[in-house]
Amino acid sequence: MASPSIVSFGEMLIDFVPDVSGVSLAESKGFIKAPGGAPANVACAIAKLGGSAAFVGKVGDDEFGRMLADIVKSNGVNVDGVCFDANARTALAFVTLKKNGEREFMFYRNPSADMLFVESELKMDMIKHAKIFHYGSISLITEPVRSTHMAAMKAAKEAGVLLSYDPNLRLPLWPSPEAARDGIKSIWNQADFIKVSDEEVAFLTQGDPNEDEVVKKLWYDGLKLLLVTYGDKGCKYFAKGFKGHVDGYAVKTVDTTGAGDAFVGAFLFSVSKDPSILENEGKLKEALKLSNACGAICTTQKGAIPALPNMSAAVALIGGK
Repeated sequence: MASPSIVSFGEMLIDFVPDVSGVSLAESKGFIKAPGGAPANVACAIAKLGGSAAFVGKVGDDEFGRMLADIVKSNGVNVDGVCFDANARTALAFVTLKKNGEREFMFYRNPSADMLFVESELKMDMIKHAKIFHYGSISLITEPVRSTHMAAMKAAKEAGVLLSYDPNLRLPLWPSPEAARDGIKSIWNQADFIKVSDEEVAFLTQGDPNEDEVVKKLWYDGLKLLLVTYGDKGCKYFAKGFKGHVDGYAVKTVDTTGAGDAFVGAFLFSVSKDPSILENEGKLKEALKLSNACGAICTTQKGAIPALPNMSAAVALIGGK
């Protein structure tokens, strides 16, 4: 069996989302359980588009952990690199979108299985044979998973695998905002491409994310591409020789959970098919149209993985514009 083209590393967890929109966690009377965790969402996004993806991480050897592995697998993702911990639970997150549009998070991880992933459990061969190794920053917060993350990244880089980073800021999980900023930046200059949201640009630079000069503070020599998402306003791209903006798509938004992961998954899918996208502005803009469409479609349904689009849905949205 061929090695997966894209290996996504990190956390997989259960999101509990209120069964009615626009309420705080305290006000909600019932919750729908949805599979989540950004790296797992990205792997599913790739597979749903017809790409070849694996998820590597650790869950509890419990009902929720087995359920997550089954869901990811049923979406076409390779789960050979998923481990089960008999002594720790699968992480839980309670997530809501309040009336003012703010997202509210509450996490249950003390410690959860994903935090206890050790280097000896890594499927290194799979990582070294991938085209792209993708990761976030949540796996940098605690040991031993931080060391495991660093080892996987080092092995991928030495094997010539492209490194993809989406920091996916979750402030409540870090000891302090300063720790989050330092932690996210600690591996910044390793990546080949980085995707950040406008909010993350503001957090990391303390500046206005709409100004290109502010975004450029996040550039470093050696980076191939920096992508900034602006919700329904689309995205900006910054490469060595060019920069620009690609419009988003207007849809009826129900839940923004996973939209960034759908965007990233679509982009990695495109790069795995044609790496010259990174140097060719015309091809890049086409790829980012697909990313924007996938991100938009993902917001039209509750939960991340069930809302991820297939290629025909994405193409229909692009064509309808």
